[in-house]
Amino acid sequence: MMKLRIIFPMLFVAVIAVSSCVSTGKYKDLQARYDKLDSNTREMKGKYLLTERNLAIATDRVKSLDDQLASERANNKQLQNALDKCLTSSGQGNLNISKLVDEINRSNRYIQELVNAKNKSDSLNMVLTNNLTRSLNAQEAQDVDVKVLKGVVYISLADNMLYKSGSYEISDKAGATLSKIAKIIKDYNNYDVLIEGNTDNVPISQKNIRNNWDLSALRASSVVMALQTNYQVDPKRLTAGGRGEYNPIADNNTPNGKAQNRRTQIIITPKLDQFMDLIGKAPENQPAKQ
Repeated sequence: MMKLRIIFPMLFVAVIAVSSCVSTGKYKDLQARYDKLDSNTREMKGKYLLTERNLAIATDRVKSLDDQLASERANNKQLQNALDKCLTSSGQGNLNISKLVDEINRSNRYIQELVNAKNKSDSLNMVLTNNLTRSLNAQEAQDVDVKVLKGVVYISLADNMLYKSGSYEISDKAGATLSKIAKIIKDYNNYDVLIEGNTDNVPISQKNIRNNWDLSALRASSVVMALQTNYQVDPKRLTAGGRGEYNPIADNNTPNGKAQNRRTQIIITPKLDQFMDLIGKAPENQPAKQ
């Protein structure tokens, strides 16, 4: 009897130890998965911030191109006025007139280069937008919004079309639409592509997803992986980023507003090299003082 009294407590302790061991193992596994997710999220946020900065630079470059074009046209007008004065003034020599003509010609050539570059960018964006819009069927057109703002193409996709309900996994019905977008991206290979996730302001409560920052970044990452893996888009051109609930386009106080805010944007931007080269080529000559 004494032996049984000793054995039962020992068995009880052993059962507790085994149970504790299993729980610890599961905890460690979950912790490892969480740490990996946290690391991936931080990495995606870093890449997103870098690309967001590049997007801002691209927008500024387009504006700079417009400003420089306006400035050069004003400079050209001053040169023309100076030439007119030379032609009507008996005190001016042929040398000054010839110099002014050369400056005007250089200014005109530079203006034409600026105009051609801007027209080319605008034309490519228009063709890209038209090609994509025409490829969408009536149902897809309801879930896809395409706009061009300041030289940048924005393709906005509704979350109920892209993802499984309450998830960041790509739904089966999204494949046809993504394949059409991927074709456009591959056809215009001189453009960089930022995938940007956005949510409404309803807190997320799912395992291994801490908040809307995580959800938006994970959704953007899922689209990037689909474009890379399923449609062979060059990953060097792609960046994934999440903006959580902090970039709304509608009022979150209504169901319709929340639906509009739950979106993923594919932002297609021209590379900056051609604009940088043109801005660096600006003529240094100033109109002659009279």
